[in-house]
Amino acid sequence: MASSWTREQNKKFEEALALYDENSPDRWQKVARAVGDGKSAEEVKRHYEALVRDLNMIESGEIPLPNYRGSGQSDETRRLMRNMRLH
Repeated sequence: MASSWTREQNKKFEEALALYDENSPDRWQKVARAVGDGKSAEEVKRHYEALVRDLNMIESGEIPLPNYRGSGQSDETRRLMRNMRLH
């Protein structure tokens, strides 16, 4: 079951992903703590997996890159979306 995520939680999630890479011990627990609001390690891991699926679809051309202008997302978030490289 997908839980809802606020804009603030997504921002904290993105910042935590930048801090804790795939080699970080207990990565998902650390990301969950950074997001707060009762998000579990399993929830943040599922949220990440959904993000990876979305990015794979964007990179493969299945769906166009979203236009976040005017959506309230920061330049930093847009840069993260453009620069995130998948393994």
